[in-house]
Amino acid sequence: MSTSVDNRTIDRRIEELTNAWMATGEPGCVDAALEPTMRALRGQAAASNAGGKRLRARLALAAYGTGISVAPIAAEQPAQAHGAMLDLACAIEIHQTSALIHDDLIDDSPLRRGRPSAHAALGEATGSESSGNGLALMLGNMLATAAASIAVNALTGHGLANPGAGISAFLAMQRAIEIGQSLDLAAEGLPLEEPERLASASLNVFAWKTASYTTIAPIMLGLAASGVDPDHAKAAARAIGLPLGVAFQLADDLLDVTGDPARTGKPVGGDIREGKRTVLLADALMRADEPERRTLIAMYQAPRRGDDEVREALALFASTGAIDASRKRIRSLWNRADKAIDTAIADASGRATLRRACLAFVPGSLR
Repeated sequence: MSTSVDNRTIDRRIEELTNAWMATGEPGCVDAALEPTMRALRGQAAASNAGGKRLRARLALAAYGTGISVAPIAAEQPAQAHGAMLDLACAIEIHQTSALIHDDLIDDSPLRRGRPSAHAALGEATGSESSGNGLALMLGNMLATAAASIAVNALTGHGLANPGAGISAFLAMQRAIEIGQSLDLAAEGLPLEEPERLASASLNVFAWKTASYTTIAPIMLGLAASGVDPDHAKAAARAIGLPLGVAFQLADDLLDVTGDPARTGKPVGGDIREGKRTVLLADALMRADEPERRTLIAMYQAPRRGDDEVREALALFASTGAIDASRKRIRSLWNRADKAIDTAIADASGRATLRRACLAFVPGSLR
């Protein structure tokens, strides 16, 4: 299953599922004067869903394939279960879209994947920034509800195993993301003069906000849906997914300051320009001497940072050893996840299937 579904298939199914959810019924159900707003929302749903590497869906499908190799009841699953598993994997991606829409709205980010973010695009479409923000908020809510509905439907009556555990896991994933976003806002207010607390809090946010739905939930949902005992699936997903998800976020933050814009599609130092509190910044503050520490604190407390400040911050991240510390932390986390695969999955073929999917989350140069 995991090797037979490509990103185009996932993209096409996401579009079909979202269009079905966003449909408003028979003609005339929405007043003609209001229909342009619904068209804008449907169009933006498609635009916001587009793109992405589909890592979460592919990990869920890989976990399902892994479970089939070891679960005793897998052979009894009907053929339709494979289609249901694809829908469950797509539900994770649709929920990610909802989270990104809300994230961009909170951060007032004008772009997402090189295109206008949802609130910016809807503001342009309606001619009102306020309306754009409100519509983006509602679109994010609609897609979060769509994701839950799609997941429940996929897990009910189509042959996937452990439907109750799967539904509980999906809702727990949504709860974790909501808590994580709230904690992320709290972390932004932590004092830079206490970098140890900032690093600890940021890593905790990564566990709640990123690992919960990027790696832990996809593994849990795929394994349980294949017939693996839910308690074992949950333990395996956390043992593998927690270090993998945190490593994924740390690698993303590191690529923000070391990546090639031609390959990443992002300008170097975007997090610095935003004044984002990262583990990388905390590492630099912990390792800097007093003048360097004062420079970084003053820079991040300023209302904005331009090209000169970005260059200075990048130089300090390198000279203080923060970049090297981040690489070591990512490598250590990857090793934990890799060993957990060996411990959790008894079947050699299953381990290989899951490991291939996990490798996509951490660049080879950082493993």
